[in-house]
Amino acid sequence: MSQPERSVLVGTVGKPHGLDGSVHVREPMSNLLLQGRVVTVNSTARKIVRRAGTDAHPILRFEGCSSREDAEAIRGATLSVNREELPPLGDQEWWVEDLVGCQVCDGDQIVGQVTGVVGLPSCEVLQVARDPLPELLVPIVSDAIRSVNLEQALIEVDLEFLGEERS
Repeated sequence: MSQPERSVLVGTVGKPHGLDGSVHVREPMSNLLLQGRVVTVNSTARKIVRRAGTDAHPILRFEGCSSREDAEAIRGATLSVNREELPPLGDQEWWVEDLVGCQVCDGDQIVGQVTGVVGLPSCEVLQVARDPLPELLVPIVSDAIRSVNLEQALIEVDLEFLGEERS
């Protein structure tokens, strides 16, 4: 994790919607999927020419997609946006791509490695693989996470707060 990714995943193309090339978007970052924005669909840059639906379930049509067949051809494609085009993050905000792969510790005790981030109704949580123990879910809240150092790819957590025992 020495160099952050140049793009941020903002969704995945879902099933077609109608006959005009529009598609549903799964796992959207709706605030970044705006009409007129250029996104990368797999490896091809495409402009969003139509946006409908809701923030939770956006429906998009991309430049160059004008039929249901075009929409079906990109089904399952990842959608990403170059970081340079995104608004700056605030304090205590990180891109998921930067957290995945970080080592998790509590002081000098290694806990595991972040494998993903899941959005739950109350907050987002880090999924931490810790072989041979079961996966640990760490809420992204200040009581659970003491510090995040992306340069060192290290996240320090409070195991006691998480109901876990230090070894």
